[in-house]
Amino acid sequence: MQIEECLDRLLDKVTPTHKTEYVSIEDALGRIAAKTILSDLDVPSFPRSAMDGYAVHSEDLAGASKESPVLLTVSGEVLAGDVPEPKWDTGKATAVRIMTGAAVPEGYDAILKQEDTDYGMETVKVFAGIKHLQNLCATGEDLRKGSTLLTEGTRIHPGHIALLAETGMAGVEVYAPMRVAILSTGSELLNPGDAPACGKIFNTISFFLEASLKQKGVIVTERKVCADEEEVLTDAIAKALKEADLLITTGGVSVGKRDIVPAVVKAMGAEVLFQGADIQPGTPTLASVLNQKIILSLSGNPYAAIANFECYFWDVLAKFMHSDELIPLKTEAVLGSEYKKVNHHRRLLRASYKNGEVRLVDKVHASSVISNLTKCNCFIDLEAGRSVQVGDTVRVRLFGSL
Repeated sequence: MQIEECLDRLLDKVTPTHKTEYVSIEDALGRIAAKTILSDLDVPSFPRSAMDGYAVHSEDLAGASKESPVLLTVSGEVLAGDVPEPKWDTGKATAVRIMTGAAVPEGYDAILKQEDTDYGMETVKVFAGIKHLQNLCATGEDLRKGSTLLTEGTRIHPGHIALLAETGMAGVEVYAPMRVAILSTGSELLNPGDAPACGKIFNTISFFLEASLKQKGVIVTERKVCADEEEVLTDAIAKALKEADLLITTGGVSVGKRDIVPAVVKAMGAEVLFQGADIQPGTPTLASVLNQKIILSLSGNPYAAIANFECYFWDVLAKFMHSDELIPLKTEAVLGSEYKKVNHHRRLLRASYKNGEVRLVDKVHASSVISNLTKCNCFIDLEAGRSVQVGDTVRVRLFGSL
């Protein structure tokens, strides 16, 4: 079974969340908009000066030059935040001293920059003409009332927050984040900070997974090491699913004596969606559904677990959160380094992608090695049986955890 078919089976079981919450715009970065939001005002809501100078009637300045300046009467001065005085004379051959951002008095149609004047206070000499609406931010120049600020499913970035602030919105309704639990099975596992011991290894995968999830706004309800004992694992899975929308397990999915995860989830009544795909590394990956919640069971080999997590999880998250923006980019690139091996199965090779070229960062591709991942940002998705050379076009999957 190919990973695309496995993914389809997973996605068929994903029910998009309906839980929403209201957050301040300060806390909205990276969240997913739960509804389309329209502006309820024009921006700017009044005509505004784009620079320091004088509000003028453009027709008054026709033919103005240094040799033949035009003289205007200055009726008043308006600073940013001020309200223009209605008593001012704003008729023909008048001007109002104005600062950047200030409201333009009614009737004036342009802002003359002060450098084209003698800086007069009661009268001002003008040495250059000006066009209608020049240097003036008209009402609604940036946004019109009813303009779309956010559409449902948009992942909010700083630009969106600026738009919300610009229209006076203090908060926004977003989808509540997915909640994920992580169970790492293996009696051999230690947590960082434990004393090293013969036969024991430090739990690595769960920390990568937790960091990746948090980076995309997912709440990790727990990260726990679980012994290879059926009763203990059964209890841990049941408790995890009470709090989480999805459970990720690592280890215990192959055919070894202590690989008990498949038997445990089946005994608990889970529906198995797939087990084993034509992919290396991570062929034994198992996906199941229990109590309408997905359990994604990954290999205990660090790179195998990470590769399959990247293949399946982000698409599941995207559907759950109503946002395709969470799906990692898949593209093609030119192979910039040598890879001589021809694989019997489809292979995910860790690599680095930049400017249309992808390069392998190391000659080591063992599933147990992750030290070279710090240099990688993608996988080369290489078809089974394909021989490639430098310059060939290959498929690339960027990491969703970036």
